[in-house]
Amino acid sequence: MSVPLFDLAPGLTVSRLCLGTMTFGEQNTLPQSFHLLDEAFNAGINFFDSAEMYPIPQRAETQGRSEEYFGRWIRQRKIPRDRVVLATKVAGPSGQMTWIRGGPECLDARNIKKAIDCSLQRMRMDYIDLYQIHWPDRFVCRCYPFLSLLAVVGRMVVFFELKKICR
Repeated sequence: MSVPLFDLAPGLTVSRLCLGTMTFGEQNTLPQSFHLLDEAFNAGINFFDSAEMYPIPQRAETQGRSEEYFGRWIRQRKIPRDRVVLATKVAGPSGQMTWIRGGPECLDARNIKKAIDCSLQRMRMDYIDLYQIHWPDRFVCRCYPFLSLLAVVGRMVVFFELKKICR
């Protein structure tokens, strides 16, 4: 039995179930992660979620490993990139995770661009299908009193034009 699909956005069809990878690289070893990805993909799941800060609990030694495992799985299984939908996320400001871009004070264009580039490098991929903010930057006005969060996110259009992110 295959997992049903639906249109998340124009031109973006995803399975009704999405497999999260937040335990890959901490609670799940590489072979266990590959097994879970294989089972999900073979059941018809084409939608996978990760984040630059995964796995959890967050540690400098493992940061980004979930994205790395996902990219390795795609390459080792020789899965055509257009057969999967990858969602990943930029980490917002955190005084706790200083190893991620020095613990950015805000989600500005420089931090978002760096996060996208690092995620793509870890996964060894050319693009991300769906890019999200992991948690909001509640203090955008402190960093950019003349900009709203919407304006900062609006600057991400450049990444769409460069085809680094699709949604």
